[in-house]
Amino acid sequence: MKKIDVFNHIWPKPFHDALIDHLGATTDITRRSEAVPMMTNLDRRFEVMDMFGDDYCQILSIASPPYEKYAEPAKALELATIASDSMAELCQTYPDRFPGFIGTAVMSNPDAMVEDARRNIEDLGACGMQIFTNVSGKPLDRPEFEDFFAYMHSVGKPIWMHPARGANFPDYLTEETSEYEIWWTFGWPYETSAAMARLVFSGHFDRYPGLNIITHHAGGMVPFFEGRVGPGWDQMGARTTDRDLGAVRRALKRPHLEYFKEFHADTASFGSARAITHAMDFFGEDRVLFASDAPFDPEQGPMYIRETIRIIDGLDIDDGWREDIYWRNAAKIMPGLAERLGYTKAR
Repeated sequence: MKKIDVFNHIWPKPFHDALIDHLGATTDITRRSEAVPMMTNLDRRFEVMDMFGDDYCQILSIASPPYEKYAEPAKALELATIASDSMAELCQTYPDRFPGFIGTAVMSNPDAMVEDARRNIEDLGACGMQIFTNVSGKPLDRPEFEDFFAYMHSVGKPIWMHPARGANFPDYLTEETSEYEIWWTFGWPYETSAAMARLVFSGHFDRYPGLNIITHHAGGMVPFFEGRVGPGWDQMGARTTDRDLGAVRRALKRPHLEYFKEFHADTASFGSARAITHAMDFFGEDRVLFASDAPFDPEQGPMYIRETIRIIDGLDIDDGWREDIYWRNAAKIMPGLAERLGYTKAR
């Protein structure tokens, strides 16, 4: 069965070289990426991909952290340009393996972010753009980022949303840093969920109907906490006395839970079948997309791909729904993707 892995990560050699030239040496999360051969070694990537047959292919994306973590705005744009140009070249050279890539938006450079997105999509042919759940601690519903969402809506391209949080987000107010990598294990799903909520309650889906946003890691916490998100938030304002939060919910054109269900979710869940089935139950048949989050697993590449395929193949669903997850849902929101691969999109 055909499989399009819509969220996996790479550092193409020109980008990796430019990054090291800029940083001098990697640390923390950037060191983690550099330590995985599949991130920078194309031969190793092909070896891993070949384990899953000719029907497996990848949509490429740059790994976290966001550019602003290690570069000022002008340098971030320079690195982003190298990254996108490199991924576009890989897609042109190996179209059967890499039918597409996603650019990473330079949200820390508001003067350039829309033009950079335009260049990625209209000049390089990117499938969409990746953003992170905050921009140097700023929420995505800030006015300075509005033009990016307006542009992505105007061209009908999807947005991939990756969590961003580091050890500098402490677990408790009395501490300076997060302990035991709690910032990653629990902080990233929270980041995803908080960003989703900010976009919903700030009215993004009313202003940009049909906007497609793919949430990483099976939609964060939202599918697991449908009760709190739904009837729990129906009482928004009852717990707050210093402002009228009920007016926020009433300003939306539809019940807020409906907007949360308009996000898409990928299957990158570190081998958790429950996370995937929760996402399927919450987002529905046509909004869950196959993704592995390769190569950040204990085997440095094949494990998350293998385990995600095992889970999806073992689901008690018909093959039509399975194909939707593996590739058809991606093709629905990425025009031209199925045609480039010779797939028949209709079901």
